Amino acid sequence: MPVFAWEGRTRQGTLKKGVIEASSEAAAMMQLRGQMIVPVSVRPKSASGLGKWKLFAPGVSIRDLVVFTRQFATMIDAGLPLVQCLEIQAEQQQNKTFREALGRVKADVEQGSTFAESLGRHPKIFDELYVNLVTAGEVGGVLDTILNRLAVYLEKADSLRRKVKSAMVYPTTVMVVAIGVLVLLLVKVIPVFEKMFKDFGGGKLPAPTQFVIDLSYTMRNYLPFVIAGLVAIFVVVKLILRSRRGRLAFDGMLLKLPVLGPVLRKTVVARFARTMGTLLASGVPILDSMEIVAKTAGNTVVSDGIMFVRSRIAEGKDLATPLMETGLMPPMVVQMISVGEQTGALDAMLSKIADFYEEEVDVAVASMTRLIEPLLMVFLGTVIGGLVIAMYMPIFEMAGNIKAG
Repeated sequence: MPVFAWEGRTRQGTLKKGVIEASSEAAAMMQLRGQMIVPVSVRPKSASGLGKWKLFAPGVSIRDLVVFTRQFATMIDAGLPLVQCLEIQAEQQQNKTFREALGRVKADVEQGSTFAESLGRHPKIFDELYVNLVTAGEVGGVLDTILNRLAVYLEKADSLRRKVKSAMVYPTTVMVVAIGVLVLLLVKVIPVFEKMFKDFGGGKLPAPTQFVIDLSYTMRNYLPFVIAGLVAIFVVVKLILRSRRGRLAFDGMLLKLPVLGPVLRKTVVARFARTMGTLLASGVPILDSMEIVAKTAGNTVVSDGIMFVRSRIAEGKDLATPLMETGLMPPMVVQMISVGEQTGALDAMLSKIADFYEEEVDVAVASMTRLIEPLLMVFLGTVIGGLVIAMYMPIFEMAGNIKAG
């Protein structure tokens, strides 16, 4: 629905500004009059200053969302009205995108929408899990409790994501630096050696040396084509990953990788248990919970497996049996889930599984980092060292010939 920026005056003559969603300018003006506001100007949001530069608008971080959720829960628990809480939160937000979204949420609530419905109109900030938990809190009259639980979930989910990302920062940085050094050697250093060999008139060069010189020649004379080829490969890979079959193959490969795979599998278990436990503890039905967990899994193979489990639960099966059939979860996890189902404490059991596997991810990430470091050193030593040796081979041969002469 189009968004309009408006200015208007209240009955007391105060000039107010804001944004409103409506099908047209006329509809927006009617909504404002219904709120006892006399419109002064109503224009499409794209014409406003922020709209022109929407591509450069700041995003809403997990940290922003956690702080908002915790403060909102405190204000609701203190008995402040919902609209007033939203107004206070919008006024104190330094993030323009978040402030604008909260202003729209407040306007929607004032027009009669529920809090969850209003949040659902901003899926880039409030995902389906967030909206469903707020819905459960509104229906059960425990919105403050749900929001506190949601803040804890967001903090733990963000911590887990950061751990996995931090494990990839070091090897990625080293690889980028290594590629930069390699390109610099091929473009700037190798031509100096090539000229020196020609000046000496050493005749036929050793095969490794000739290969490096040919590679340097290609880099210097066909660099635009090399870059264009790399860009084309990148675009093709992106297009393949957009297709369902390509994404399935790629996500399945990630889970089977020798070093990264075990870490990702433990992350899958931790995320599944934490999300599912939070949803069930908040009163969300199990079928709805499974669908939300599948959408937030972040891996197509895992999403398909969870949706398969959901279909079996809809047929009357328990959770543990089809979960074992997918092979996504270790046997110990499935057994603990089975015990949780039998004792009626599935949400508590899932929280314990999540705590355990989040610690396992810590250990796995540390082990992976320790293993990657020597592998990177071996790789760099082989590539850079091999290149240096290839360029010194003719020099050694010339030195041997001089000595023999």
